[in-house]
Amino acid sequence: MSQEQPVRDQSQEGGVHAQGIRYGDVFGVTGDLAGQTIAPQDAATMQRAEYAALGAPQPGGPADVMASAATLNQYTGVVRGNQASAAACEQGITITETPVHGGKIITEFVAGQAVGQYAVTDAQLGDEVGSGGQGGGGYLGDDDNTKLTIGEALEATARAIGNEPINASDAEAIRAAETTASGADVAIPGGVADAALAAASANTWATTDQAKIKIADVLSNATEKMPADKPAEPEDAAEVFDAEAGSEKHGKTRPGGVTAAVATAARINQDVN
Repeated sequence: MSQEQPVRDQSQEGGVHAQGIRYGDVFGVTGDLAGQTIAPQDAATMQRAEYAALGAPQPGGPADVMASAATLNQYTGVVRGNQASAAACEQGITITETPVHGGKIITEFVAGQAVGQYAVTDAQLGDEVGSGGQGGGGYLGDDDNTKLTIGEALEATARAIGNEPINASDAEAIRAAETTASGADVAIPGGVADAALAAASANTWATTDQAKIKIADVLSNATEKMPADKPAEPEDAAEVFDAEAGSEKHGKTRPGGVTAAVATAARINQDVN
């Protein structure tokens, strides 16, 4: 799901502006909603709605983006774990389903404004229900009841948005992920960050999107390329967020991208005993 996003407030506090990540930072919304901070209960409500409609959250979809933002907002102390935004409480979070031949169009709303729209086929819906919610390749899981690592989060990014050309801000996010996992100060020669930085540089010279190196080309086997790995924690997600947003001219992060994956892994890990 690709969306044009408004320019993000550049006043920063510790890498995240004082109001935290707001709806206007990651979705194309306007008015009062754009200025409201994304809260944990907003994300939980959207996740429940996606489960009800699809059998699982949509990889890289609104619930994933909201959960990642809410995790960072909670980590930086701008929201509490049981908090919901005023917009979500007063105007609600809903999903509509429009039947079409062979599937349906899903539209997701917060406070009456659309934050995502995509099509799903009947076959995809069957796979998702039949596999317990991880159809279509899945995103992040915890089947073994073990904590998800940063490397696994990077590989999840490849599954979610692997066909997207890798760019400089993706590469910076990958560099931050690798360095926080390994404790190194710079990209490791021959590592996943080294490959990402080289790919992003090469893509600036490519004449077509088809010729560009894709995210999956770099991250599909990320755990094999990384010199060290560790479970993803909220502080890791904050480091990755700062690196990706800080290197993008509008201060944005890619929906369903590296920041979202690491933040989602960190959130899941907090629930693992």
